Amino acid sequence: MCKWLSVSSSPAQDSSCFQKITIAATLLHFSYSASVGSGGGSSFSTEGEGRITAVRVWEIPNAYITGIQLRYDSIWSAKVGREHGTAQELNLFDEEVIIQIAGKYHDYIYQLWIKTSRGRSLIIGQPTQNSFNFYPVHKDGELLLLSGRFNGNGITSLAAHWGVVYMEQNGNTNNKH
Repeated sequence: MCKWLSVSSSPAQDSSCFQKITIAATLLHFSYSASVGSGGGSSFSTEGEGRITAVRVWEIPNAYITGIQLRYDSIWSAKVGREHGTAQELNLFDEEVIIQIAGKYHDYIYQLWIKTSRGRSLIIGQPTQNSFNFYPVHKDGELLLLSGRFNGNGITSLAAHWGVVYMEQNGNTNNKH
């Protein structure tokens, strides 16, 4: 089985997964916003089943973003980076999705502006350094996961992966990558 962006010890399985992702990207409106930032430290990708329903972000005030966490349906993903102080959180309403992530970066991610399909947003961090703007290519696309790098201080690079999530008749989500 090919899990989304999972690491496999088998090159044959990796190749098969790549082919599945390539086919899905062609047929199911997948897009990728390339990484911004310095890229130092350990790599990460958020992971979960279903639709993103909330986001938490930690920051050092007047400095940079230290950590990020996404909730998929009702389960929080692993924290990326580190907690510092109290997280700012955006809980999404039913059928509300993340459609844009913008912000500022240099050696760290300094600011995040997370916008939803209902026009709500979470703005956290400092408006300093270089700007970035991530959004899906397809009009029905939504954020599926974040990837990037972090070190012991904070998030050093960030990328966004977009796609379409279809709702099954029983109310379960089915990620289409």
